[in-house]
Amino acid sequence: MAMTNIQPVPPPGFFIREELEARGWTQRDLAYILGCPEQSVNIILSGKRGITPEMAKALAKAFDVSPELFINLQRRFDLAQAPEPHPNVERRARFQSHYPIREMIKRGWIQDTDEALLEVQLAKFFEKPSADDIPHMDHAAFKSDTGRGEDELPTPTQLAWLFRVRQIAKTVVVPKFTDKMLRDYLPKLRQLTSDPEETRHVPRLLAECGVRFVLVEPLAGAKIDGVCFWLDNRSPVIGMSLRHDRIDNFWFVLAHEMEHVLRGHGQEKEIIGCELEGDRASENTIVSQDERVANKAAANFCFPDGELASFIVRKQPYFYERDVMGFARRVHVHPGIVVGRFQWRTGRYDFLRKYQVKIRQFISSAAVTDGWGNVASVAL
Repeated sequence: MAMTNIQPVPPPGFFIREELEARGWTQRDLAYILGCPEQSVNIILSGKRGITPEMAKALAKAFDVSPELFINLQRRFDLAQAPEPHPNVERRARFQSHYPIREMIKRGWIQDTDEALLEVQLAKFFEKPSADDIPHMDHAAFKSDTGRGEDELPTPTQLAWLFRVRQIAKTVVVPKFTDKMLRDYLPKLRQLTSDPEETRHVPRLLAECGVRFVLVEPLAGAKIDGVCFWLDNRSPVIGMSLRHDRIDNFWFVLAHEMEHVLRGHGQEKEIIGCELEGDRASENTIVSQDERVANKAAANFCFPDGELASFIVRKQPYFYERDVMGFARRVHVHPGIVVGRFQWRTGRYDFLRKYQVKIRQFISSAAVTDGWGNVASVAL
């Protein structure tokens, strides 16, 4: 079989010498024309020195052509001379273009190592036999309730967050789940809504019901508030991101996910709650039926939503801080929860924001937490 010879790309000097011969010029002639030493011309023609932009302009004037001709000849030669990049560059780019690899390494989810081991880690992280089987790499089907379509893949960033929750949940030991116990515990959980510090009891109470509760710091752009899924038909998991560190958002998202658990949602595919605020927190048709049910339960968890609606009708158009505080005392919840629901109903998101206190410092100290400077101990 005949071998195909790949001709090397010659340096620009090769073409300059051809042009000199065609014109009957010598190197000394060209040096005279350019106004430079003959040695300078010699090292260009021999390929020992490249053509600078200044020289390209001078040669262009000498030969009455465009300077881009010499620039392109030099660029083509330089590119041909450059060594081929390591194949791992393409592999790293492939994964980084899909998943937040650097952030996952920074957060301690995977280790910074060579590309072969990195692929092994990623396959284990996403519970796949090989890196090529990871969702988004092969466009495999993956259902979730993200509000973007029943069969549309969650974003890679959302999947990375979700699988971190799954990893951690597998390490949490709780008794067998019973929906009756969780229903019986709802009043106990409601009693915690009056004081931000009382949120520290949430993980323990959920664990006693057989629900694994995990906090994972959100990844930039994921927009996930919570997730509900099951490790098996007796092991529900609630994951939260505390994307909005506010007492009202915490209780809404938690109640939302608990309703999913009580109804057995998420047993086949994870139900991801994204942007549980505004229209996504409503009961209209912009969200699925399961989400509408969970949103309604969440809106009524701390106190009957209808009571707040009546309060707003009675007091509008003038709303005073003392009235809102009085309403909060009457329904036995923290004022920040009332303020959050009030803002959502009226669209006045600047109203009494000082009461929407942060709770992460309390809940994270009692929950299995990954992020905010803490790395959960999980082995791939």
